[in-house]
Amino acid sequence: MRPNLNRMNPRRRLDPQLLRVDPRVREGYYSDEYFNRSRYILLRDDYHPTIRMQVFQKHDDVCLCGVSEALGILYSALGEDFGKLEIHTLRDGDIIERGETVMIVEGDYSLFAHLETVYLGALSRRTRVATNVYRTVREASRVTPKPVLFFPARFDIYQCQAGDGFAYDIALGTLGIDSHSAGYGVSTPAQGDWWGSRALGTIPHGLQAAYGGDIVLSSLKFAEYLDPDIKRIVLVDFHNDSVGTTLDVADAFLQRYLPDRDPRYQLYAVRLDTSETVIDRSICKQMELFKPTGVNPQLVINVHQALQERAAGYPAGSVESEFYKNVGIVCSGGFTPEKIARFERLNLPVIAYGVGSSMFSGQYDFTADVVSLKQDDAWRDVAKVGRRHRPNDRLELVRY
Repeated sequence: MRPNLNRMNPRRRLDPQLLRVDPRVREGYYSDEYFNRSRYILLRDDYHPTIRMQVFQKHDDVCLCGVSEALGILYSALGEDFGKLEIHTLRDGDIIERGETVMIVEGDYSLFAHLETVYLGALSRRTRVATNVYRTVREASRVTPKPVLFFPARFDIYQCQAGDGFAYDIALGTLGIDSHSAGYGVSTPAQGDWWGSRALGTIPHGLQAAYGGDIVLSSLKFAEYLDPDIKRIVLVDFHNDSVGTTLDVADAFLQRYLPDRDPRYQLYAVRLDTSETVIDRSICKQMELFKPTGVNPQLVINVHQALQERAAGYPAGSVESEFYKNVGIVCSGGFTPEKIARFERLNLPVIAYGVGSSMFSGQYDFTADVVSLKQDDAWRDVAKVGRRHRPNDRLELVRY
């Protein structure tokens, strides 16, 4: 049996009020109709069977999430009737295996039969995000820990953001990482809502285009007007000349920084985000037969070498030399755990990765089965063929 990794840093369950559950959940508005009809039949028949509902999923090495949300849904929808149920669960952040029971609900089936769709959906969605974050960050930390920025907001509807951001936080906690530490973060305020995190953000291509494609000018405006505590990370792929743009931006920032060491012009990093269909200009000069597209190892090396060569043009230890040497490289655009693993095996000079749509990949579907029926104070097996009650000594009794 897998250990409860999250026990090293136990989390309080989410306050149901924080979830702001739609009151229509209580009436079955978001439920599959056959569950609503089942509840209707039970109530009309005045039949209140005490059942044992068991929840599980079908993959190994999965970072569980959505438990607090599922409980919050039940609590908000049932009100005082929530106390009539006995619920045992694992915790958000526990690593689970195929078929492992993650939740047991015992009680009057007529109270919660119609809520199965909604709480299973919460478990499936948040576990998918948490598992992708867990596996991605794990790959980024195999050699030396490198932050992974959570950038998937634009790939799904906005209502998902708060819970998805919480799943990011849960996955980091499972890996023993403080999500509030330097370099980690989410891209929207909503994604940090449930766990008290601020959104991070660099300079978008849109702002660069709004300044006529003048990357230096738009970057200097960013530095001029925003809080110095916000790291200055500049996108340098706009003109498909990441090396040239990097040096232009670094030169401009250094000139503003030198007179009085103005922290607004301390260039923290450049971000490589070349499209997967485009070959950067520096690669074209080097590769005659094989021209890798997008952000690739050779592009990282080219940018890094250009910065180090510029630094070498100044006396060792000088302000100018240290300025160029300390500019980091952040990579984004099409990154997956597999791509990050390749970069890490090469020990490339990358300080962080921005990851977007792959955080939503895969399926982690949860299933709920009525496995036992209580009659004459004794539990009787009523599971369908192929299913059975699977006790799990890792489960904890839920108390609010």
